[in-house]
Amino acid sequence: MNNSFTIHVLGTASAQPTASRYSSAQVLSVRGRYFLLDCCEGTQILLRRAHKSFHSIENILLTHIHGDHIFGLFGLLSTFGMQGRTAPVFIYAPENVRTVIDFYRSQFGTEDRYEIVFKPLTSSEPEVIFESKSAKVTAIPLSHKIPTYGFIVHEKPTRKQTEAGETGKTYAYITDTASFPKLAEWLRGVDVLYHEATYPDEKQANAIKYAHSTASDAARDALDAGVKKLYLGHFSSAYPDLSVFENEARAIFPETYLASEDMIIEL
Repeated sequence: MNNSFTIHVLGTASAQPTASRYSSAQVLSVRGRYFLLDCCEGTQILLRRAHKSFHSIENILLTHIHGDHIFGLFGLLSTFGMQGRTAPVFIYAPENVRTVIDFYRSQFGTEDRYEIVFKPLTSSEPEVIFESKSAKVTAIPLSHKIPTYGFIVHEKPTRKQTEAGETGKTYAYITDTASFPKLAEWLRGVDVLYHEATYPDEKQANAIKYAHSTASDAARDALDAGVKKLYLGHFSSAYPDLSVFENEARAIFPETYLASEDMIIEL
């Protein structure tokens, strides 16, 4: 199996972590280049448990400023400094995250020897924010209560793959958002989609109120976009048994799976 493109899921809970589920964070590797997707409380501990080198993380992609997606950032940046990091770290996030990073720099990072390069996300349309020989990352604006972005990571095909008529794999990380018409269009043809499913159908009113998705919303987005596999995450802590999410989504999109802590997805 090709393991040059992998996703290591660190957390699948929503706003409140539980004893067995952490909030949002994933490590994505594309042919040796590492990205951290969101940075929940305790991310540096989860990275250690997953045996991930802190020095390997070059790029941090943050969806939005809500705490369950950024509360681990100060600890991680501080550990970078204590480990003597000198290589820059690039943080891609909505503009309002700049104040968080500036506060860290002024209060905790005065002796750090590495540079934090902040890359604000401001576009109202899909925008390529990172590109290398092996990967391309596109940020897409989502429909949440505050500025929020999802990320689509494209693995660029090698020369051998191109000569064989093969294309690189594509992964999309979508959380937090209500479903909206353009989302399926922007996700068209993605191989693997990770989509928030904060609520089951019985809490549709909550999903609308808080601009989140149900499992059925995620499944319809996957179906309309023609993706190959759907992984659900960002589950409400009110549901220790996640079978209701899986059952409701699979009724619409059979290739649905529940993401779980320490799961490794290979594309």
